Amino acid sequence: MASDALVLREIDAFYGDSHVLHGVSLRLGEGRLLGLLGRNGAGKSTSMNVTVGLLPPRHGAVTVFGSGVTGRTPEAIAAQGVALVPQGRRVFRSLTVRENLAVAGRRPQGRLPMLWTLETVFALFPTLRERHQQIAGSLSGGEQQMLAIGRALMSNPRVLLMDEPSEGLAPQIVAEVMSTIRRLKEQGLSIVLVEQNVKLAFDVADDIVILNSGRVAVEGQTAELQRRGLDLRQLLGIY
Repeated sequence: MASDALVLREIDAFYGDSHVLHGVSLRLGEGRLLGLLGRNGAGKSTSMNVTVGLLPPRHGAVTVFGSGVTGRTPEAIAAQGVALVPQGRRVFRSLTVRENLAVAGRRPQGRLPMLWTLETVFALFPTLRERHQQIAGSLSGGEQQMLAIGRALMSNPRVLLMDEPSEGLAPQIVAEVMSTIRRLKEQGLSIVLVEQNVKLAFDVADDIVILNSGRVAVEGQTAELQRRGLDLRQLLGIY
């Protein structure tokens, strides 16, 4: 049985006095892809911020491959092998493509192989190789998304968090991004995919968690939820 790559256990999180996450628990199995769904404001991005240390939880625990990371700095959590592709890409707009990638380079801990270098990222995204000297702010939205994914991979993560990677992209580019996510999953990377596009998430995810008002409303294996004929209309506002 695969071990847990990432566990959030009974997480309570606040922004100021606003209680955003209420006892949220989720598990990402090693080598699996977890689709994290919910309406706007349901707590998806907050869950990612807690995971990477940008928002300390008031209660609960976060573990990465069995090691507790609750309350640790973002840098320390990244060193444990967690990388985030943030919503809105957030590339370093004044740096070149190559500089964006190089600044994120990190060797994996212990004896784990160094899978991701400039060359392997360029092999995954040939467009970035062609534009390696181009200023990142001048790239198209799709190219910036490729760069954001490549930058996260340069840290050689064991857990990859992807927050709305299809947001604002043309359908053809979305298909390319999802193809990349499938390839990363096939290579054994453990992935959390936060998505508004429910069909995309169900197409690629092994497991699904749906948040509603900061609480886990539904969780289970994707195939089982599909067999049950889960009605997403009320949970996700789909009509």
